[in-house]
Order: sequence, then structure tokens, then C-alpha cells
Amino acid sequence: MFLRSDHGLELAGGTSARGLSPRSFTVPVQQDWRHRVAAIDWVPDLGAQIGTRDWWRGVATCTALCAATWALSPGFDRPLIGAVPAPIQGEQWDEARAQGIAPLAWGADTGKRMAASDLVAPLAQAPERPTVELTTTLGDGDALDRALVRAGVGRGEAKEAARLVAGATSLSDIPSGTRLALTLGRRPSRTVARPLETLTFRARFDLSLTLARAGSSLILNRTPIAVDSTPLRVQGLVGQSLYRSARAAGIPAKAVETYIKAMATRVSIGRDVRAADSFDMVVERERAATGETRLGDLMFAGLNRGGKPIRLVRWTASGERSADWFDASGQAEKRGYAGMPVAGRLTSGFGMRMHPLLGFMRMHKGLDIAAPYGSPIYAAVDGVVQFAGRNSGYGNFVKLVHAGGLASGYGHMSRIAVRPGTRVRQGQVIGYVGSTGMSTGPHLHWEVWRNGQTINPRALSFTSVARLAGENLRAFKRRVANLLAVTPGR
Repeated sequence: MFLRSDHGLELAGGTSARGLSPRSFTVPVQQDWRHRVAAIDWVPDLGAQIGTRDWWRGVATCTALCAATWALSPGFDRPLIGAVPAPIQGEQWDEARAQGIAPLAWGADTGKRMAASDLVAPLAQAPERPTVELTTTLGDGDALDRALVRAGVGRGEAKEAARLVAGATSLSDIPSGTRLALTLGRRPSRTVARPLETLTFRARFDLSLTLARAGSSLILNRTPIAVDSTPLRVQGLVGQSLYRSARAAGIPAKAVETYIKAMATRVSIGRDVRAADSFDMVVERERAATGETRLGDLMFAGLNRGGKPIRLVRWTASGERSADWFDASGQAEKRGYAGMPVAGRLTSGFGMRMHPLLGFMRMHKGLDIAAPYGSPIYAAVDGVVQFAGRNSGYGNFVKLVHAGGLASGYGHMSRIAVRPGTRVRQGQVIGYVGSTGMSTGPHLHWEVWRNGQTINPRALSFTSVARLAGENLRAFKRRVANLLAVTPGR
């Protein structure tokens, strides 16, 4: 019986092999040396086990590799010269270019091309297109004829087109940003401008104009656009914010601001208006048959506070230049406190103070507001200019007379912007900050009188009432009825 051991030896006899062990045989020396060499780590980590046998072996390996690199290198002062192919010239260059692809930025003139045959007739210049269609926009403060000239229309035809358009509508009524669609025709030579064939644009919200060529002249065609002027009425709850609720309902921001200012003359928006209250607004609206919608100013402002409605209508009374807010009974009332007439910093209040120039205690009868030189000064309350001119220590001085026995003065102006007898509105510019008269720097001296006695301008409150009567009141009542008849949301 033969048994083969793990070392390749054959053993004879079943009984004799029973007591043998593989350890009784020795491995050949050559095979043992290979295993040992393969088990050696020639590149150990030099950052670990510093000073051990394996570490020194790694140092020796690194040193040997660095020495071999140094011995085989050509030297640090002698660079290696790379071989550069010779440039392609002649037919080889033409063949390579024909098979290449050049980018558009380089002209894209690669590839093979056929030579021109006898059937090709060379042209002295490229032919022009028979017509050119383009658009231009009318800028702010621009003129129609100038816009047409910039688009390529001749000056004579541009002036003729503007003259025809002026016969249909005022050129000043054409809003800036209007797009002009033009078609320019064929011209006899390149030295002249192309003739205007057609011109189409929206001259007004309710009118479209078209200029078309008929022979040697232009003909104007008017296309009226039907416009529905039914106002827009929106109602809703105040909620957490009156402004946000109205804006979310589709009311323009300008109309919402006007609504809040109108209501502020009757109630305190922050204190008296609650989330459960409801607002009612009517806004000017124009809807064209072509689908455009344009919203305008606020016409009606309503507020329902727990069953107590407030209804205000914008109305221009006879003899007045500007509109006011009247309640449903035809009465306009303004209540409030005057704001600062200039944007600046309060430097001296009302009361006793040490005069900065005279050097002794003296009653200061107004407020001193420091502001940059030339800043605009606004009327604090509606009134009439009683005096405008030089007034000793006040310098350039303006005095306004208001309703209810009130009067206000504005001193040390650099320039006066109103004349005596002129009626001014609250917020209108009446002059500009200066340092005239007894003054140490640019500022406004603001003084207020009630029945001839000076009062603190900060405590100035005013109430003005205007009532409609006669035919003016009857026209106002018809306006209120028409506005209340508008269906909400339509």
C-alpha cells in the first residue's frame, strides 16, 4: 500500500505509515529560501517602529532607490530635449486641413471645396433683401420721428409719418415703451434710405394706428379698440394686515396706499381697525377688447367696523384743482397732526434756551431742524401764503395761514418757492433749507401760532371741514350711487 504525503513522498505499507508525521521530513533548502524572501517587507512604514530591524531595512531600500535615481539621471543642470515633429508644409498641409474640422471662431474654412465653374457668375456686391421687418421702442421723452429715423426710415418720411399720426392722436399721448412694428421696402440704391412700407403700433389704449404705402404716399388707417370702463370693486376681511389682504385681493399697491391715507383721516388704522373688519374698494379699470386690463386710481374707500360703515369717495369740488375724500353725505374732513416740514435732525426744541449768538437765556418760540443745505421744505398743513420774503433775523421767511386760527412760519431759507396769496397743499414744497438771518448753520426754524399766540409745533393738530352744496352735491350723490351699484369682483 502506498500513501502520498503532503511533501510529495510515497510511503509503502499500510502499517509502516501509521506512525509517521509530515514533520519527520525536511523541506528542500531552495523552497524554504523563497518563502522567506517573499515574507520580507522591503518597504515598511518609516514613520512607525523607528529603530527596529524592519525600519533600518526600509531606510536601506529608500537609500538604494534614491542612489539608483541619481545614477540614472542625466543631471539636474541638463534638461531632456523632446523630439519636435517637423512642420507640415505644401500638399501635406492642404490634405491635413481638408480632413480637419476648424471651429467657427477660426472661420470654419476646413474641408474640400469645389472650384467655381463657368456657370458661376461673380457678383460685385451681395443683393439686398426686398423687404426688412423690424421693431423699435419709443423711449422716455423720445419723439416718434426720431425713433423712426433710428430704425432706418428717411427723415422726410419720418416727419410725414409723425404728421399723419398727429392728426389722429396727440403725439404726447403716446406712452413711452410703445413698440413700433415697421416694414421697410426695396430701395433704388444703397445711398438712400429704405422707403417705409407699413408702420403699426398701439397709439392709445383704445386706438391702434397703421400706416401703409399707396403708391408714393402713406395712408393712415385707424382701428378703434372697444374699452369697457366698468370699475373694479373688491371686498374682503382685514385679517392680520390690511395692506397684505388688499394686495392679495388684487388691488394695486398705489391704490392700497391711497386707501390707507384716506382712512387715516377718519380712524386710526393701527388702533381702531380689527381683523374682523371688512374693507371695500372701487378702483378705476379699463378692459380692452384685445384682452388687456389697466387699473387706475382709487375711487371709493369703504370700511365696515362692526356695523359702523365709513364710506369715502374721491371727488373734485367745483373751483378746486385737486380731489379730496368726501364721505357719503358730501363732507370732507381732515384730522391729524402735522409732520416735520423737512427731513433732518432736531437741534433745539420749544422753550427757554441759551441763544447761540446773543449769549443769554431767551424764549425759543419754535423748533430748529438741522438739514443739508438746499433740502426741500414742505408745508405742514394746507394753507395760504401770507408772507414770503426777507424778515430781519428770520432771513428768508414764509408764513402760512391755516384754518381754525392757525398759522405757521418757516425761517432761514436759502430760497423761497412760493408767492404771497398762493394756496398750498400739505406736503407741497415752499422753500429750501439755508442759513440766512441770525443763523449759525443750515437749518429750518419752524414756528406755529394759534390765534396769534406761539405754541409748540409738536402739539399742532388740525381739523378742516369742507361741505358740498347745490349742483355739486347732487352730482356727487349720483357718483356715490353709481359706485355702490358696482358688483364686487366684476
